[in-house]
Amino acid sequence: MIGDPQSRALAQKVITRAASEGLTAATAESCTGGLISAALTSVPGSSAVFTHGFVTYANEAKIDLLGVRKETLDDHGAVSRCVAMEMATGARARSGADIAVSVTGVAGPGGGTAEKPVGLVWFGLSGPFGTISDRRLFPGHCRDLVRTLAMRNGLRLLLRGIDLCGQSVS
Repeated sequence: MIGDPQSRALAQKVITRAASEGLTAATAESCTGGLISAALTSVPGSSAVFTHGFVTYANEAKIDLLGVRKETLDDHGAVSRCVAMEMATGARARSGADIAVSVTGVAGPGGGTAEKPVGLVWFGLSGPFGTISDRRLFPGHCRDLVRTLAMRNGLRLLLRGIDLCGQSVS
C-alpha cells in the first residue's frame, strides 16, 4: 500500500510541489480509512504541507466533522458525487487548508449494488478554484486493491489541485 514505490513517489511529489507553491492540504477519507493521509505523512517534511486528515467512515462523522448535510446523505447515499464534494468542501473549510481531497466508495468485498458496485469510488477536490468531483470504477475483486487505487487517485487529484491553484493565481 503506502510502502509501494508508486504510492511513495506520488506522495513525495505532492509534498514537494505543494511546499514549493506554499500550499497546504487536507484529506477527508471514508473507504480508504486514512491511507492518503498516511502516504502524505510518510514523506519527511510533510508537516509543512499537510494540516488535517479526517477519517469519516460513519455517516455521523461525515456530518459532525465535515458538515456534510444529512439530507445529502439521505437523498444520495454516502457513495455519491454530492457527498464527495461536501466532504472536500468541509475538510478545506474546517482545516483552513488551501486544497482538500475527499474519497468515499464501496471497497468490498460486499456492500455493492447494481447502482453502486464494489469498486465504485467518488472523489472531491476543493480549493480556491472551487470544488470538483471525480468518479472511478476500480476492479472490485480485492478490497486492498480498491483502497490502494483510490489512495493513489486521491494523491493524483491533490497534484491536480496544486496545478489548478497555480492557474487560478495567474
